[in-house]
Amino acid sequence: MNAGDVRQKWAGIAKWLGPAAVYGISIGCLYWVYRDFDWKNELPRLQQIHWMWILLAVSCDILVYVSQAWRWNMLLSPIKQIPLARSVQAIYIGLFANELLPLRSGEAIRCYLQHSWSGISFPVTVSSALIERLIDGIWLILGFFLTTLFVELDASLKYGASILAALVLCLALLLVYAVLRPDEAHDAFARYRWLRVFRHLMEGLHAMGRSRSFLYGAAGSLVYMALQVVPIYAMIRGYGLDMSFGHAAVVLVILRLGTVIPGPPGNIGLFNAFAVLALKILGVDEQVAKGLSGVMFFIITVPLLLAGCVALAATGAKIRDIQRRATEVGQQQSPHPDQAGVRPL
Repeated sequence: MNAGDVRQKWAGIAKWLGPAAVYGISIGCLYWVYRDFDWKNELPRLQQIHWMWILLAVSCDILVYVSQAWRWNMLLSPIKQIPLARSVQAIYIGLFANELLPLRSGEAIRCYLQHSWSGISFPVTVSSALIERLIDGIWLILGFFLTTLFVELDASLKYGASILAALVLCLALLLVYAVLRPDEAHDAFARYRWLRVFRHLMEGLHAMGRSRSFLYGAAGSLVYMALQVVPIYAMIRGYGLDMSFGHAAVVLVILRLGTVIPGPPGNIGLFNAFAVLALKILGVDEQVAKGLSGVMFFIITVPLLLAGCVALAATGAKIRDIQRRATEVGQQQSPHPDQAGVRPL
């Protein structure tokens, strides 16, 4: 067997090994959560759910992604003005992909759709998504740190929040340096392939970070993060638990941090495990936490699938075709728009 055959063999193994590991972790988490679940006593609680709270959760969950689309438009506005409906459509198609495909493929898909429909280069749309994640991380950790000051939590959680806040601050300072000293930063990022993602982030910050709309987008991120707490709070109250908005914020932070690494479709298993962990930390009975985690996953997932299905149907394309084209454009780093048979709303 020659070297080319060996490389091809290992490439084939790597292609299925990652998804296999992801699905294995998902199944393991589901087994851990529900292996001793008291179905007989906990399922009747579903009949006692306060559905007005659930309706509030679903409504605010929709507003979360509309606010994300507005924030995305603000970040991209120095480059091009984009209709809000188009960004909402791209986000919901990306969310739909995340619920069906592993490793959070929807992020690349929504960036590709924005590139395809608006003509903004693909690296720039990717940079805008990275900037979103950076801003979210800053608000998320800051919010969690502030929450620990008012909500009684284990000392280890407060200590962990302080460490995360310090890490986010260091990253933010590095990026400020990259913006102020672009030549030096570009040379450093170009020297190592694994720093390519930071190079795209730096280039995006140069393109978007010096406009007033960037500040609006960063401020809008606070609304985006706060809206994510409301559905969790509403689901907790709808399930009959008397917990505060601050407790819901803690659950959100633990869920976001626990699922930050791309995982199985819809983060099934991981979502349930970290939801149970967060609720148990806040003193919720383990069996109740397991039941509530399933309700939360269902209520969050089903509206995303329905809205994403409608958004995808409006394009006249299949999700696998869009994913394939997004992968091709990502590999080429193409600066030119490519419609690929996808039409916007």
